[in-house]
Amino acid sequence: MVKKVYSNRISEYAHENGGRVIILFLLFLLEIYEFLHSGLSTFAAVCISPIIILAGYSIFKWRMAAFWGLIVANYLVSFKNIHIPVPISIIDEAIEILLIAMALIDARVNVHFERILNIMLLAISIWFGFCIVEIFNDTCGLGINISAWFTGARLMALHLLWILIVFSIYITTPQILIRYLKLWAFLSLFSAFWTWKMITFGLTSAEMSFLYGAGMNTHLLQAGTLIRYWSTFSDAANYGCNAACAALAFIIFGITSKIRKDKIFFLLTSIVVIWGMFQSGTRTAILCMAGGFVVFLVLSKSIRIMVPSAILGAVLLALLVFTNIGNSNQQIRRMRSAFDKKDASANVRDVNKAAIAKYMKDAPWGIGIGMYSDNIPTWNKFKLLSEIPPDSEYVFIWIRTGIIGVSIFALCMIIILSGASYVVLYKLKNQSLIGIGAGMCAAFTAIQLGGYANQVIYQYPNGVTFFGGMAIVYLLPYLEPEWIKYEQQRLEEQEKKKRLKLEKKLAKRV
Repeated sequence: MVKKVYSNRISEYAHENGGRVIILFLLFLLEIYEFLHSGLSTFAAVCISPIIILAGYSIFKWRMAAFWGLIVANYLVSFKNIHIPVPISIIDEAIEILLIAMALIDARVNVHFERILNIMLLAISIWFGFCIVEIFNDTCGLGINISAWFTGARLMALHLLWILIVFSIYITTPQILIRYLKLWAFLSLFSAFWTWKMITFGLTSAEMSFLYGAGMNTHLLQAGTLIRYWSTFSDAANYGCNAACAALAFIIFGITSKIRKDKIFFLLTSIVVIWGMFQSGTRTAILCMAGGFVVFLVLSKSIRIMVPSAILGAVLLALLVFTNIGNSNQQIRRMRSAFDKKDASANVRDVNKAAIAKYMKDAPWGIGIGMYSDNIPTWNKFKLLSEIPPDSEYVFIWIRTGIIGVSIFALCMIIILSGASYVVLYKLKNQSLIGIGAGMCAAFTAIQLGGYANQVIYQYPNGVTFFGGMAIVYLLPYLEPEWIKYEQQRLEEQEKKKRLKLEKKLAKRV
């Protein structure tokens, strides 16, 4: 009797959901066939196809989930403990292109594509246009290599365009903006936590392989007694510069926020992130923070903020430069060496730059975008240029695009920063929004300074984080009217909670 009822239920379900049953049955047969004829890998791919379809459907239904996924994936894509079987840039680009495609396809949402038309787009277009001209660069005398060019240009120029478009069409409300800032803060806190974990509990097998392999000469110093920690990043220099820029932005967000909860959160986050920065032993990080902080002081438009901030910044910098406080800590001693003109590693970089300059006299257009050691034969005179460590993003761009290219790139970065600074100075009235804009400009300046001394501008997650930050600054005038209402609502809630808390306190005394 039970079997009969059970059989009837199956028949009834099959009758009502005939199409689904047939699809599932055919998929099951396909899986068995692939397993028998093609092995486990194809079988696994077929098995996972429903998950991929479901993920695609979910992304189209909840588009913002894909945007948040981009931010998280971009931040963790260099994590040594996550094995990614494809080039890491593909993950970022795939999500960005998917987000743009969804915005074009989905007619339910009014997409503000007009917000992309700004000075940042002009600067990126100039740089992208130059990179297109570089296709015809045959300095090495090996013919035009479209494949190598495309590989290099994707990261150097096209990626910047995707970032601008994605941020411009997905950061649409004050709520999304504040969520983005907090997600960035939580990811930075996770990196600091992972640094603490590395120090306290040791390294994982993947991290040990890096430390005693590719990173041995740069991350294991002073006869093995000092480790430069890199947390979730590709290397310690990348981590240190990113942490410096992020901490600077969080300090500024905290100083200028009117919401007490946000103020405390961002300031505490900045302290934790600065601690992580020191564990990286990246000396450039201090200079990044100092340079970015100067930009903030100029953009703050508030004497009340400018004077105390300048005094505090000067005192902290003086303690680091002119005193020996904290010298018992190896990482702090290493940070202080950034101000030593006789530092050995700095001299090595100068020697490398001098060697590069001799060859670059014959390559005003560079050796070509995407041209690496594998692309240039041993007998070629420019082979050495592809093998000398650039130690700097600007030197890397100089080698690939020549003095012409690096000058255009620097000019475009100045245009982006100048345009954003103009927005902060003259187009914004709300003090907390000015703080967000100034924080983003300061962080962008800081990462550019970091790129002068280290190869960090195009490293993950810096592209999305800091060029995305610039895209946000250009959006702030559009968000300001709604932001004022949103902030006022939060202030009223804050005052209400404060009043209720005070009333409860008074009631207890009675």
